[in-house]
Amino acid sequence: MPADHVLRSIDRFVDLSGIREHLKPFYSDTGRPSIDPELMIRMLIIGYCMGNRSERRLCEEVHLNLACRWFCRLDLDGTVPDHSTFSKNRHGRFRDSDLLRRLFETTVERCMAEGLVGGEGFAVDASLIQGDANRQTGGSGSDGLAPDADSRAVREYLAALDDAAFGAATPAVPKYLASADPASRWTSAHRGPAFYAYSTDYLIDLDHAVIMDVEASTAVRQVEVTACNRMITRVQDRFGVWPERLAADTAYGSAEMLAWLVHERDIHPHIPVFDK
Repeated sequence: MPADHVLRSIDRFVDLSGIREHLKPFYSDTGRPSIDPELMIRMLIIGYCMGNRSERRLCEEVHLNLACRWFCRLDLDGTVPDHSTFSKNRHGRFRDSDLLRRLFETTVERCMAEGLVGGEGFAVDASLIQGDANRQTGGSGSDGLAPDADSRAVREYLAALDDAAFGAATPAVPKYLASADPASRWTSAHRGPAFYAYSTDYLIDLDHAVIMDVEASTAVRQVEVTACNRMITRVQDRFGVWPERLAADTAYGSAEMLAWLVHERDIHPHIPVFDK
């Protein structure tokens, strides 16, 4: 393991000692031994840092690469979990325990301790993430979902309909609705072929571009404002950080948003207002 290997540099800052205790209520005391959650998180860190988006390829890489085995605390004969383990835990224990949010906030706390967060100025924006739905299989949004539609994606969509981040913030009926992933929205925001997508909203500290908070939402511009409000409130409540100014584009330039920033949060907006 070379001294200058990137995983050795990352390992110095990775502390996952609290994961097992946090997840203890979500594991059974009987049955076969469970896969170590710290192992799965370390593998996911490798995937993110190395730009490996396929969990199947990630498992192959950890199996063959000695540096990855070292980072994951695996011996030469240590068993690498199957790729399906990640999706099962992501939709099960990790979601139920809100583990990934906890890990994210732990990372932010470490950045703050290292002096990488100024806390004086924030920026906010959203990026489109393509949904897992075929553009050819969608139906008209006004028709709604088929009566016999029943899947995990459909159940989660129906459960989140009253959430402002997933539809309640706008009365607009979606043009198309995909039964395979109904929470995604049909959009052509990239000015190319339209596709089903989500928005990932980021709140970023301007000193060293540290992401302070993130919120997933449906791909509707009005919802970006709701996500921004949530992120600012959460950062203030969780970390006690109150920025003096916020930079954003015209999507956040509504009168309601500006009034909320100035009068309720005492934040000076650096937002161009587009007057139609």
